Amino acid sequence: MEIVSSLPLVAVIIPILGAVLLLFVPEKNDNVRNPLALGISFVTALVVVSVVRLVIQGNIVYNKIVEILPGLELSFRVDPLGALFAGAASILWVFSVLYSIGYMAHEHNRRRYFIFYLLSLGITMGIAFAANLFTLYLFYELLTLATYPLVVHEGNKEAHNAGVRYIIYSFFGAGLVLYSLFITYGLVGTLNFAQGGIMGEVARTAPLLLTTVFIAYILGFGVKAAIMPLHSWLPSAMAAPTPVSALLHAVAVVKSGVYGILRVMYCIFGTETMVELNLGIIVAVLVSFTIILSSIIALRQDVLKRRLAYSTISQLGYITLGAGLLTPLGLSGGLLHIINHALLKITLFFCAGAIITVTGKKYISDLKGVGRRMPITMLAFTIGAVGMVGILPVNGFISKWYLMGGSLEAGMPIFVIILITSAILNAAYFFPIVTAAFFQKGDFEAPQKKLEAPLSMLLPIALLAVTSVVVGFKLDLTVPFVDMVVQYLF
Repeated sequence: MEIVSSLPLVAVIIPILGAVLLLFVPEKNDNVRNPLALGISFVTALVVVSVVRLVIQGNIVYNKIVEILPGLELSFRVDPLGALFAGAASILWVFSVLYSIGYMAHEHNRRRYFIFYLLSLGITMGIAFAANLFTLYLFYELLTLATYPLVVHEGNKEAHNAGVRYIIYSFFGAGLVLYSLFITYGLVGTLNFAQGGIMGEVARTAPLLLTTVFIAYILGFGVKAAIMPLHSWLPSAMAAPTPVSALLHAVAVVKSGVYGILRVMYCIFGTETMVELNLGIIVAVLVSFTIILSSIIALRQDVLKRRLAYSTISQLGYITLGAGLLTPLGLSGGLLHIINHALLKITLFFCAGAIITVTGKKYISDLKGVGRRMPITMLAFTIGAVGMVGILPVNGFISKWYLMGGSLEAGMPIFVIILITSAILNAAYFFPIVTAAFFQKGDFEAPQKKLEAPLSMLLPIALLAVTSVVVGFKLDLTVPFVDMVVQYLF
């Protein structure tokens, strides 16, 4: 049942108004700004959870803002897919803001940082709740502009170069998406998302044109989804503060690119058109190349955050691979990995940030014995690494299990080999970090009285690591909702 509600608009507006409010808080007044930023993100998450509950009850939540042309409007419509993305992002944003309070305590330009952090939250909710490609595109572009100041926050040459690369890549991708929007609107007279897609009629009359438009969509959204060879902005963006890296890699930017691809595949083209034009295999082959090559490159990275960056590129490919298989099991695996990867990767980046904060070390070769100095952080890192490889009982196992089942369901066992090879490579670049931290001697001594990192950093790390394990064996927390999304999209 479709119901009209202003809740999606409220979820978008609250963090944006909060960002404006932070403009009036003095730079050094952390005692006001920090609780305010945390409270705004928490209230936003509560509103989003209210929307998600309505969707779980079988409703589609709709909120029209303004009609620009017939079939072209700025509006929100929350279906199960949008609810999944918004729910995961908004909840993890609360952890990110809490972590940022500790991480940014002695950094410069803290007010600017939190302003754009909240702006990015509101804009991400706009992407998740978009009723059509036009609305999604507007917020997608705004997300680039809102996250750019976060990427260049450090203000040094490395950050400036990373920001320039981020803008160039993002605008290139946006240009491809905009081109595809015009063609789509010209062909069918609407950009609204719909079950089964909107391209069925055109598929039989202009298959070559549709294939070209589809590839433009995938490459356009594939920039933020870090599909090779459009990925190089992402490792460069590691010049940003660690909470921003977590935001880019686990929650907002890369997931908005994947989300755009899912919307195009299942709500614009639809499974029947995808199968008829053999478009799924194009996606699956492209991201398989990304999954393997990025893992190989990760093996060669000594900077911890860069190794995590290439891991992200590989893991994002799992989500898109699952979608490209065009089977219920494959899509289930991809959707589960949106949640599971977000939990695991944000944990890993938070751990990396804690290590940098406490020890000042950013190179993996300098971390021998760091497990003695930071046992809680490295235990959480170990949980994240085990999950990334896909080993029980951590949550990464279940999404990879579904992806392998989806590969067999599609009659393409080659992708099972791709997934197993990737898991082996994951182990090869994650487990040496863990073994060196706990079992090799280095410069680190066991902590005395002082906590490893500020409590506002350590608490999110511990909670997210525990959550990753709980979600790994308590499947009813995620699988039923993912099944609901799959039924809706198919």
